[in-house]
Amino acid sequence: MRVTGSTSTKPRSHPHPHDDAPDTGESFVRLTELPDGPERQALRDELVRLWLPMAERIAVRFRGRGESLEDLYQVAALGLVKAVDHYDPERGRAFEAYAVPTITGEIKRHFRDHMWTLHVPRRVQDLRNRVRTAVKELSQSTPGRPPTVAEIAEYARLDEDEVRTGMEALECFSALSLDAEVAGTDGYALGDSLGGPDPGYDLVVDRAAVKPCLAALPERERTILYLRFFRGMTQNRIAQQLGISQMHVSRLLSGCFDRLREELLAETR
Repeated sequence: MRVTGSTSTKPRSHPHPHDDAPDTGESFVRLTELPDGPERQALRDELVRLWLPMAERIAVRFRGRGESLEDLYQVAALGLVKAVDHYDPERGRAFEAYAVPTITGEIKRHFRDHMWTLHVPRRVQDLRNRVRTAVKELSQSTPGRPPTVAEIAEYARLDEDEVRTGMEALECFSALSLDAEVAGTDGYALGDSLGGPDPGYDLVVDRAAVKPCLAALPERERTILYLRFFRGMTQNRIAQQLGISQMHVSRLLSGCFDRLREELLAETR
């Protein structure tokens, strides 16, 4: 049976930030007085329905962060149910003041537990959650020290390798900025430990690309290139060794360069 008459809708004397929710103070008092049963369940459901627009407005604040709005509505509704179940009107605090942080906290926990900045396999996410829960509960019985891997494994019914995987995942939920300081250093940023482009790799690629082109050159041109770039000889010395003029050596080098450039560009095209 649904109880609708038990919820007061009397006009408010002051503006309310959620005008579509009626004054439910008397209904919450009555909820605490009712025993478990259909009547109490119906009143509880009615209170959740009346405050649902507020929960959905809170969920909208978190859209655009990688989670669908429909899922955020569901998480916010779960937080609202928890707020209705645990709210105590005798403490003198308005329901809204209790429900807003409860719903917001539920949404933030959802992001913390389910939204990752890095792609992590679902199995690892599950291990992380089980290990985190086990550590939290075991810490109450092991004051002064963290629970051991063996204790966590026994409590969570996992093997020790799975526990270690879950513990590693606890540390990689979010990505660090490259500007973050490395622990144990004096201002040494994480980005400082990353390498940069190595021009030596480009040199290896270029040499591999030009090798067949060099092999196709006439022997004299190959000799001139070898003496110039591997022996470091000047054009005058090359000319003296080969018995030709320096001007001729210069023309032969220019011709080699043009031919190699054309062949390499042709291969690229």
